[in-house]
Amino acid sequence: MCPPGGVLPRDIERASQAVGHGRGAANAFCSQAATAVASPVALTVAMVSGIAINTAHELGHKRASIERWLSRVALAQKNYDTGASDTEIKIGNIVPYSGPASAYGTVGKAMGAVFRKVNDEGGINGRKINFISYDDAYSPPKAVEQARKLIESDEVLLLFGTLGTASNTAIQKYVNAKKVPQLFVATGATKWNDPKNFPWTMGWLPSYQSEARIYAKYLTKEKPEARIAVLYQNDDMGKDYLKGLKDGLGSALSRIVAEESYEVAEPTIESHIVRLKSSNPDAVIFFTTPKFGAQAIKKLGEMSWRPGTVIVS
Repeated sequence: MCPPGGVLPRDIERASQAVGHGRGAANAFCSQAATAVASPVALTVAMVSGIAINTAHELGHKRASIERWLSRVALAQKNYDTGASDTEIKIGNIVPYSGPASAYGTVGKAMGAVFRKVNDEGGINGRKINFISYDDAYSPPKAVEQARKLIESDEVLLLFGTLGTASNTAIQKYVNAKKVPQLFVATGATKWNDPKNFPWTMGWLPSYQSEARIYAKYLTKEKPEARIAVLYQNDDMGKDYLKGLKDGLGSALSRIVAEESYEVAEPTIESHIVRLKSSNPDAVIFFTTPKFGAQAIKKLGEMSWRPGTVIVS
């Protein structure tokens, strides 16, 4: 055993000399070990180095062969997860560039622009970002297909900013089973805050329920007597918004005089707007995605109807 400071006792020196090594070589090894105690990896390399030197002397190997062997040992210390290397980090993304929510395609394009800027400025610690973004057309089955492609074929390190509540719901179990990080999920559904069951998923947007409670607070303050009609998308997104609104209204829940839901596959929501108008509300709230929100604004204008209006972003 090497004493503190790497100084070799005489009895161990004699043993070292007996196998053909001098005090200097043995003390050099002890010095390496003493300075490496704080680092298990460094200590291991120091020990392996000492063994390699002894073996080389005994077998008559040349110094060059030892150096090549130690180089291979050093390289073996670099352990990267799939999708990362000394030169590249692969990041996967899924966004609806087409379909009923294609307006969100600009989000994916903006992400790509940011990563190109990062690469132009030298990358991250010398590593370039390979940002791979696919279109799921706002379709959950297509999202599953694209997630499998990113993880199993492209071998990305992580998924980043995947967009859409239904699409992320469809891939969440698969991604967590694969232990691939699903980071900064671009949806405000409350379900993403579940680290116990889905430790590899992390949300990003403020929750839809919190947002809707803010709208309820606004209406309570600015239009305390207003009768309210609601149009919402019939999925987790729309239902989260509706729950937040109702929670925010509390005991004044009766102020909601009409609720209409629509399916994302519907070509237009005009008929829903007509039905909402028939309930004679003072304020209308649209929990919609961009395409349907634009249709709502257009239909209100065509009907010359001017209720107090809230449209989510």
